[in-house]
Amino acid sequence: MITWRIGTVQAVGKGWAGARELTVELDRPLPGHAAGHAEATTARALAYTDLVGEPTPGDRLLLNVSALARGLGTGGYALVVGPADDHLPADPEPGPGHLVKARYTPLQALVLGVDEQESPHHHTLRDADTLDGMPVVVADLHSALPAIVAGARHAAALAGRPAPRVAYVMTDGGALPAAFSRTVATLRETGWIDTCVTVGQAYGGDLEAVTVHTGLLAARHVTGADLAVVAQGPGNLGTGTTWGYSGVAAGEAVNAVAALAGRPVASLRVSGADPRDRHLGVSHHSLTAYGRVALAPADVPVPRPTPDVEALPAWGAALTERVRTQAQTLAPRHHLVDLAADAGLVATLRTSPVALRTMGRDLDADPAAFVTAAVAGTHAVALLGTPA
Repeated sequence: MITWRIGTVQAVGKGWAGARELTVELDRPLPGHAAGHAEATTARALAYTDLVGEPTPGDRLLLNVSALARGLGTGGYALVVGPADDHLPADPEPGPGHLVKARYTPLQALVLGVDEQESPHHHTLRDADTLDGMPVVVADLHSALPAIVAGARHAAALAGRPAPRVAYVMTDGGALPAAFSRTVATLRETGWIDTCVTVGQAYGGDLEAVTVHTGLLAARHVTGADLAVVAQGPGNLGTGTTWGYSGVAAGEAVNAVAALAGRPVASLRVSGADPRDRHLGVSHHSLTAYGRVALAPADVPVPRPTPDVEALPAWGAALTERVRTQAQTLAPRHHLVDLAADAGLVATLRTSPVALRTMGRDLDADPAAFVTAAVAGTHAVALLGTPA
């Protein structure tokens, strides 16, 4: 069941591509546990402006507050469904496109797919069947994206070459709207990524595609990307079971890259600060996705920290050894790549245009998480121009 509220816009806050934050006064309070006090009569709301228009102060809006009512971190917003009165947004201009994303939900979106018949790129993609050896970094968490790109830019700078053109292929394991990600908006604005391709039920990217396969082919043949990063949108569904987590799709993405003659690079999810043993060192998510779901071989970059990096908080020799031992369990199928991780790489991570955070921890609290993602990016650049 959905928990509904009607809210009146009190203030319009910051916005980014496709989204706008609002402060709304609710028609009745949220349950006390959601706000940490007796009751909450106001809430932070998010409007996807491409779907519901631009709300203004005084507008009455229909809100989905289910996640807030349960006190869940996922989402963190009251989500605007639409106006609560007769003031509907204007009809959109007629245009091409018959792909329906978030299908058969109340907010299904009709988009133009890069691979559909009405697309100007349909001819290019109709018979496309290969990535021509393009490196593709696959990651479990959305938070790995800026770190991977930082690593790629670091390696390119050291080699005296231009920063690579990076396409982000966003899968539908987390948030469906690309507009939910301020990370994507900022990386696009600053040129750290060149394009976002939303695949499956995800929508709102620069390009829309039906599957991971056509999303990758579009990254290669439509955008001319040098490399791609595949990861789910913000959010991560997990149940504390071996198989019940959204990141299992990372293994399936490895298979897709290999099927299209790309070069899969499997980025490990690593933590030196997670209190849960199953996520300490290499997460069981990576070990399952790459060790059991990925049937095709991939390169698996493993960081070898210099002493100054290993001396960072929440790292240490014990974590380095744990990561290397856990990664060895993937060796029968995959190719482990030993990569130095030095202070220069950490310094490049600090230049990220978005704040690096994963599971509530930043670079200083859990440096191994971001450095491990970054070495996957450095390895992807090293593969450019080399024989497959």
